[in-house]
Amino acid sequence: MATTSFSPPFPDPNSNPNPNPNPKFVSPMLQPYLDQLHSTTQDIQPNPTSDPNPNLTPGLTKSNPTLIHVSFNQDFGCFATGYDRGFRIYNCDPFNEIFRRDFDNNNNNIVGGGIGYVEMLFRCNILALVGGGQNPQFPPNKVMIWDDHQSKCIGELSFRSDVRSVKLRRDRIIVALEQKIFVYNFVDLKLLHQIETIANPKGLCVVSQSGGTFVLVCLGLQKGQVRVENYSTKKTKFILAHDSRIACLALTQDGQFLATASTKGTLVRIYGTQEGTLLQEVRRGADRAEIYCLAFSPTVQWLAVSSDKGTVHVFSLKINLVNLGSPSNNTSDVDASITAPGSSFSFMKGVLPKYFSSEWSVAQFRLPEGFQYMVAFGPEKNEGSEKNAVVILGMDGSFYKCKFDPISRGEMIQLEYHNFVKPEAF
Repeated sequence: MATTSFSPPFPDPNSNPNPNPNPKFVSPMLQPYLDQLHSTTQDIQPNPTSDPNPNLTPGLTKSNPTLIHVSFNQDFGCFATGYDRGFRIYNCDPFNEIFRRDFDNNNNNIVGGGIGYVEMLFRCNILALVGGGQNPQFPPNKVMIWDDHQSKCIGELSFRSDVRSVKLRRDRIIVALEQKIFVYNFVDLKLLHQIETIANPKGLCVVSQSGGTFVLVCLGLQKGQVRVENYSTKKTKFILAHDSRIACLALTQDGQFLATASTKGTLVRIYGTQEGTLLQEVRRGADRAEIYCLAFSPTVQWLAVSSDKGTVHVFSLKINLVNLGSPSNNTSDVDASITAPGSSFSFMKGVLPKYFSSEWSVAQFRLPEGFQYMVAFGPEKNEGSEKNAVVILGMDGSFYKCKFDPISRGEMIQLEYHNFVKPEAF
């Protein structure tokens, strides 16, 4: 793994090189949102007296929904789902549906307009939507800025190819295409930066959420390479993270630490974004696997990994103690041996193959194979919240909440199970 560092010329913010050929965005419409951010953030609230399907045309027959997309919001307290007829927003703790929005495709006389990507902005009323499925509600090459208070789109970004992913911050919109990343100012949709990448069909891109820093990580221009853009310091760093292609990325909220996995799927590596230093390496297993999701805990003490093997792993991280300035006498229910776990062969490191000295997961949760799963850690600051909780979302509509014991390790205990695509939910 090698790193290089340089300071690129950043674009003139007054030049407005917006490639959008026909922007319909009207900046004054976002002013109430900006005022909301500077005062108190108003959560999306359902109207209990309204029709849960306000856009559904009477007389049309509903069929079983097709789930297209699932993603957590920025603090992992909510998640959004995109269906072949609209989208839904759910709360994680406690689990419940917050609101739903169904679209009516009258042109084809069927229920639905497919949503292939939904990106929340914490819990506010602004979302980014991309059409998807067999009958997309919006063109798949457009990002629609949706205001659910007004129940309409208040802006859009158009591109020459399909949108692969969208990330939101309070001040930025980041759009990933097959081989390019665009960074826009949220207020007026002015293009601030564009980045060339290697082929990126998954739209891999992660951004920090802390207000004081803005770190973006995406693919580089060669296999196994990631690019770290620190907009606060105006520095760009390239990290050759793996020999194989990058399959998954995760970034801490403050942008300090990055987790990467390759298409081989056996190792996960954690880097410091400031210097590009490899801080830790953990092993999921010995056989190849497709990594679906990586997630840091809020305290950066744990890392969760999901894959096509049907198992969610939780790894113990030592970067939080080394790099976050935790005092040596800090009391914890996790001793030093748990903080830096290794295999029982670690005393022979350098003698046996690297496999035997690898750091393995401290907890696991078995899931049905054949489905893609997203994973996140439950909130620990809320009163009544379960400590060491993990939330798992499946593309089969499954919602799991489980708990791991960092002392005894082993299998996690399932606390909750729900299915958010069962027929009665629609």
